[in-house]
Amino acid sequence: MLILVPTPIGNLEDISKRALDALMEAELIFCEDTRVTKKLLNLLSEKFNLNFENKQFQSYHSHNENKVLKTLDKETFTKNVVYVSDAGMPCVSDPGATLVDFCIKNDIKYDVIPGANAILTAYAMSGFTHTTFSFHGFLAHKGSDRASKLKTIMQSDKLGILYESPHRLLKLLEELKNIDENRTIFLVKEISKLHQKSFKDSAKNIFEIFKDVNIKGEWVVIIEPTIFEGQALNVDDIKDLDLAPKVKAKLLSKLTGKKTKDIYQELMQ
Repeated sequence: MLILVPTPIGNLEDISKRALDALMEAELIFCEDTRVTKKLLNLLSEKFNLNFENKQFQSYHSHNENKVLKTLDKETFTKNVVYVSDAGMPCVSDPGATLVDFCIKNDIKYDVIPGANAILTAYAMSGFTHTTFSFHGFLAHKGSDRASKLKTIMQSDKLGILYESPHRLLKLLEELKNIDENRTIFLVKEISKLHQKSFKDSAKNIFEIFKDVNIKGEWVVIIEPTIFEGQALNVDDIKDLDLAPKVKAKLLSKLTGKKTKDIYQELMQ
């Protein structure tokens, strides 16, 4: 059997008894980074007076998962097998999903223990009352992919949640300010750790604050959604517009993702 075990994102006391029991009983532990996991087990051993000896550790991360999967079979999971990422919930902006998919496809029993998660913790801390959100992980560092993703987030009717590193946070805040300086932004760093701190203000005000702040730690950023006064256009609305076929094809392509050429040919038939 495979058990996915969430680990603390800061405070060691956030680990559950179920998680500790699973780690104690594990014979094979798949880890995002074996060094990080061994260090964590040492800390848990000291804090809770536990013994995590006689464990087999196997590296399993985004760069080697396909290679490792080829070595696995049902026999592997006759042992007590655990997967842990470096911190937080496996599979949520962390490796582990391909291991779960392997179990599903091969009819191998698995379970996921609930636990610490930076996204949901930040969402609960934000004070936003919106009930839907989209999570985007870390954005591309630069280029058109980053600009396109930011535009999508800022035009969405859902809260946008993303991660950002300390050396790119000011750049992100400036980008958000340039798109809509009045948009409300919530930031929190080092969740559950000693230096946890949060901010909530307009994009303009937060950017001004952070220009003079020594930015440290990993950040969760939550962006207020845009408010639509009217109704969004659909495919039939655009087809009914009195526009040139080429223009209409381009609009429909943007809306549907189909090739402009194919849509144009359909319109001309």
